[in-house]
Amino acid sequence: MDIATIVGLIVGFVAVGVGMVMKGASLTSLANPAAILIIIAGTAATVLIGFPMDELKKLPKLFKIAMTNKEYFSKVELINMFSEWVTISRREGLLSLESKADEIEDAFLREGMQMVIDGNDPDFIETVMLNNISQMEARHKNGALIFSQAGTYAPTLGVLGAVVGLIAALSHLNEIDELGHLISAAFVATLLGIFTGYVLWHPLANKLTQKSNKEADVKRMMLEGILSLQAGDSTSANTQKLMTYLSMAERKRLEAGGGEKATQSA
Repeated sequence: MDIATIVGLIVGFVAVGVGMVMKGASLTSLANPAAILIIIAGTAATVLIGFPMDELKKLPKLFKIAMTNKEYFSKVELINMFSEWVTISRREGLLSLESKADEIEDAFLREGMQMVIDGNDPDFIETVMLNNISQMEARHKNGALIFSQAGTYAPTLGVLGAVVGLIAALSHLNEIDELGHLISAAFVATLLGIFTGYVLWHPLANKLTQKSNKEADVKRMMLEGILSLQAGDSTSANTQKLMTYLSMAERKRLEAGGGEKATQSA
């Protein structure tokens, strides 16, 4: 599980709930069927209108991605791995890496290595792998956009819900005892719209975008290593190229000989 996402959701709900109690507002006021219908069903309707069904079918998978961590090769581990491969290829030739390629679990890296072993042109390999990265980023962007648009629609629907509630309240101006309750209920939709938009949907969209950027960065590093390996660069030259993808802290750990686990979570 992605602990940050889970903790963030819990803190968000607790903050609003405790804040309402501290302000003297009753939590039972949130149990407003009309407001919930306008916000939840209304947001669902806008998303259904705005996106094709084949994209919306991916929503369960997108929620899973946002709530869980995916294991990737760590960047330091990739550098160590490519250093080993460069050493082997310079000593025994690229064909000697075929057994190594078969052991690679990551499909993107395995495909790239196989193209190198098969003797494909560097430009061809770069084009194919960059296209794969671009297509992946496009898919991820479309997924994040669903949540982003939901976050944009929900607060506006909250205003719509408040307007509907105020219309109902104004029709009961002669009922003074009920007026305060009706006005309070009118703004529940606004609260729900703003909360779901800015505490749920927009943050989930941002989380998906961050995960996509991290995965794309690792894949670009893989591509750099593959092209360097094919070009016959020395181990030090290969390492220097790949180190440009590391943060300063990671570079210092690598230079100090510090190890790192073979995978990293995102």
